Amino acid sequence: MGFVERIKKGNTSSGTAAIGNTFLAAIKGVAAFFSGSGSMFATTMHSLADAVNQGFVFFGSVLAETPPSKRFPTGFGRVINIFCMVAVVVVTIMAYETMKEGWHLFRNPSESGNIWLNIGVLTASFLIDGYILVKAMKEITKETAKDHDGWILTRAFKSAQKAAPATRLVFYEDLVATSGAIFALFGVLLAQVFGILRADGIFTMLIGVLMLFVAFRVGYDNMVGLIGVSAPAEVKQKISDMIMEDEQVVDIYKIRVVQEGRNYHVEGTVELEKGLSLAEADDIKFRLSENLKQLDEVADVVLGIIEDDDQQKVKQE
Repeated sequence: MGFVERIKKGNTSSGTAAIGNTFLAAIKGVAAFFSGSGSMFATTMHSLADAVNQGFVFFGSVLAETPPSKRFPTGFGRVINIFCMVAVVVVTIMAYETMKEGWHLFRNPSESGNIWLNIGVLTASFLIDGYILVKAMKEITKETAKDHDGWILTRAFKSAQKAAPATRLVFYEDLVATSGAIFALFGVLLAQVFGILRADGIFTMLIGVLMLFVAFRVGYDNMVGLIGVSAPAEVKQKISDMIMEDEQVVDIYKIRVVQEGRNYHVEGTVELEKGLSLAEADDIKFRLSENLKQLDEVADVVLGIIEDDDQQKVKQE
């Protein structure tokens, strides 16, 4: 697979988010400079962090598509987890700076100007981040193969844990970014329209806290991914069902499905009906492995075969 093909297979949500947040960070930075609004500064830092993070994550998702090699036989799926951990460090630093600025504004409140500039930029931020958020939610639905019933946000929350690390990061970050734009707008209105100057500092610190939540949530998910985590129960069940569909398979002695990035590694031992020759059993094993590899999310399959031990382990329908 060439580099261009890997770019095309990279995580589209993170690529779109990186471009969108770069634009947002630029216009928010200009608005924060001319208005002196702490809330605008906070959301600028958030967009800047998002742009850097999602650029890193997109690059990591491209590298994760590198096919297995002799030196790295299981592939590069966990590369995306490493890049996501780098993104977590960036978010944490930005969150600290945001909360520090918010505390300063809370203790030393000051007036800011250019209210219409701030409102215009924050409205644009809400629309762009909202578009990226919807795109990420659709990507989650696509990756987890869930039905399309119910509200898209509810479906995304339910399925986020099963989505690719990059898509999950974009979803959490832009959920906070969209919320942050609303909070920043409240901060600007309370400070500049109603004269509640400390509101600017309060909402700035609140945005920083939300950024810390993203850092913790994404950091935990990717730490688990780096260690190696068992695939969701429904994925394991789907693979077991495919194996049991073969007429000459009697039972599954054991099976292990490990998630790596958005790919799964399958290892197991299958019980075949008695009386088969070694050549016949070997052909069945090869057939089962090839069938499982037809699934896009399955990276590799290692199956062993034994004769039926007359002890049922998988419930027959």
